[in-house]
Amino acid sequence: MSEVIATYLVHDTSDNLEKKAEGIALGLTVGSWTALPKLEQEQLKKHKGKVISVEQFDVGDRASQYLGKQVKKGIIKIAYPSANFSVDLPAILTTTFGKLSLDGEIKLLDLEFSNELKAAFPGPKFGLNGIRETLGVFDRPLVMSIFKGVIGRDIAYLKEQLREQALGGVNIIKDDEILFENPLTPFETRITEGKKVLEEVYAETGHRALYAVNLTGRTFELKERARRAVELGADLLLFNVFAYGLDVLQSLAEDPEVSIPIMAHPAVSGALTPSEFYGFSNQLLLGKLLRYAGADLVLFPSPYGSVALERDQTLAIAAELTKTDEFVKPSFPVPSAGIHPGLVPLLINDFGKDSVINAGGGVHGHPDGAVGGGKAFNAAVDAVLARKTLVEFAQNSPELKKALDLWGYKEV
Repeated sequence: MSEVIATYLVHDTSDNLEKKAEGIALGLTVGSWTALPKLEQEQLKKHKGKVISVEQFDVGDRASQYLGKQVKKGIIKIAYPSANFSVDLPAILTTTFGKLSLDGEIKLLDLEFSNELKAAFPGPKFGLNGIRETLGVFDRPLVMSIFKGVIGRDIAYLKEQLREQALGGVNIIKDDEILFENPLTPFETRITEGKKVLEEVYAETGHRALYAVNLTGRTFELKERARRAVELGADLLLFNVFAYGLDVLQSLAEDPEVSIPIMAHPAVSGALTPSEFYGFSNQLLLGKLLRYAGADLVLFPSPYGSVALERDQTLAIAAELTKTDEFVKPSFPVPSAGIHPGLVPLLINDFGKDSVINAGGGVHGHPDGAVGGGKAFNAAVDAVLARKTLVEFAQNSPELKKALDLWGYKEV
């Protein structure tokens, strides 16, 4: 039977988590069961939620102190028949976690989709391998950089930043997620002028870089803006998906006229994921659901920077984005925030070659500017792939040496 299986972490005062699980299964589906006449039970059987498993654990005092009462901890799995919802993420999330999310003491850890349901979602249009083919870069992590300090600046300033980053050898340059439509650097002008800059760099150096322009505006204008971006030759779209919704990302990914990759930014997701007691797990929200909805690249906080996630959570996100799945292509994991060249060994050790190394200050803050910052990152990647230490490799890379002197380094 086609269904979605939800996995919840619960903290509850009850000694009977089985009863709580059954209450959730009924409350989010048919409402009640034993009070129904036999005929109605038979009619509603295919709509009834089913408890798959209940596992209870010991709970430490910290959880009880935080919640202000003595609680039990458990993992509950419940199956929801697809007969109950239309095949879209808003319907699935409302069914599995809608009013339940208001409980405040339940966290949605995972959703397992039957193959029939999974096949209904687009997944990435290009995915990890498609982006590699576009760039012609294989068997190594990609390097990405970010525009910095462009709010209130004109298009000439933005073009100069773009040029320097591309000359540094980065593979992708993205808009700042807070750069919206404005008279100094309009959306369409950023695309056309940015394209000229990158073509000039390619003609000069033979290095191909892609520019991710921030797709913004009112929700019902986005498709037309995205299609216009394609017409103008845009390489990639950056999208603040959680400010708009997963279904908006899916509608963009499914549009055949939006024929370029989409990079999902995690802005606003921090309102939904940080608590260990309620909300969504990071691996579900930033991993599985973004991949199913069509993100080709997914940014998320690294375990090393000032806005850091716990390492096991970041690894779980990356695993969800890249695991083998016959129904959806893999997405590129992009661990971000607080990244500098001295962290490249850690990044490659933790996230492998199929990842994107993303930096802002770690590129622009280099003593030789963005050109030097990009070169330092690529040298650090070369060092790891050559199985050499950063210090050893830096003897022949002045850009890497300056970066290590400034920020330090972590060898693996």
